Amino acid sequence: MKVIDFNQDDGQRESRRLADLPGRVVEGDPLHHSTTYFENPAGDFIAGTWTSTPGRWHAFTDRDEFCYIVSGHVRLIAADGSAQTFRTGDAFLIPDGFRGYWEVIENTTKHFAIRRYGHD
Repeated sequence: MKVIDFNQDDGQRESRRLADLPGRVVEGDPLHHSTTYFENPAGDFIAGTWTSTPGRWHAFTDRDEFCYIVSGHVRLIAADGSAQTFRTGDAFLIPDGFRGYWEVIENTTKHFAIRRYGHD
């Protein structure tokens, strides 16, 4: 077992057009590129790097997600309409139970660590 260096390890790369997930996108046509550098044996904890083009979509649920914005500008909008904005250098945690939207205002790259619940 070794320490994982996000800057040097290859990871597993994936790209997807978020509009390919039915009912997810609210505005724009965001394209996501992600690299998973770690996934535990149970598959319920992952960590990596993600990049998105602008757009707004329903936030994923059933997870706790820690984010560190490497570059860019995003807004998280809760179901009650309250919003928080994050930019390069900001770190935050989205707890399980958050309901609302991700809005990428300008191309954004983040490091993430996600604890998934109900994962099979």
